[in-house]
Amino acid sequence: MAVEYENSSLYLVNCTNMTLSNKQKQYLKGLAHPLKPVVLLGANGLTEGVLVEIDQSLNIHELIKIKVPTNDRETKQLIFDAIVRETGAYKVQTIGHIIVLYRQSEEKKIQLPR
Repeated sequence: MAVEYENSSLYLVNCTNMTLSNKQKQYLKGLAHPLKPVVLLGANGLTEGVLVEIDQSLNIHELIKIKVPTNDRETKQLIFDAIVRETGAYKVQTIGHIIVLYRQSEEKKIQLPR
């Protein structure tokens, strides 16, 4: 999925569902383990600017962690679902307040096992 920016609005383009095998998920979890969160949601929550930052981080790194510091489980799950839906990324895993996302870029930096 690509996101186009026009007049500071997000437009979702070319929405495709990605599926990963268990072997690929385990591989990505291993790569994500030493990573630090690259995006931290603040008091304003999930804003358009945060989504743009997440999209840019996914384009650069392909595999990122995002920290959502909220104590309400339902709110946290809704934010996680919204991030996955709006970015078109694959949710590798969630641990506490952190979600790990993967989205292959055009450069294909991470070579997934078959």
